[in-house]
Amino acid sequence: MATTTAAARRDQARRDYDAYLAACPSRMLLDRISDKWVSLVMVALGEGTLRYSELSRQVAGVSQKMLTQTLRSLERDGLVERRVTASVPVRVDYSLTPLGNSLRELMYGVKLWAESHMEEVFVARERYDER
Repeated sequence: MATTTAAARRDQARRDYDAYLAACPSRMLLDRISDKWVSLVMVALGEGTLRYSELSRQVAGVSQKMLTQTLRSLERDGLVERRVTASVPVRVDYSLTPLGNSLRELMYGVKLWAESHMEEVFVARERYDER
């Protein structure tokens, strides 16, 4: 059995996960994290653990179905942790995992960028539409 160096393993990993390649599995992850509900849920959970109803209120406009689907997909990808506490009624809390928290920092930056550049985007859209 041939052994490989750490540098060779890193080079192989770069080749294995190249999002520019059509068959790369990282494309599915990029598709997931580029969703607006994922971004907003990740940023909201970055502020701390929230219950489902608190998330629903904070992320205005998300349907119950979409919030549930978003949370399930984030949990499946290891970005969100779901904690159930036996009580009456049952309490369910959501929080970011360490992996999720590392992504949340990027999502928060994108959210801030969007909020601070919206006027420029509106102006650009108007100029484009006038042509």
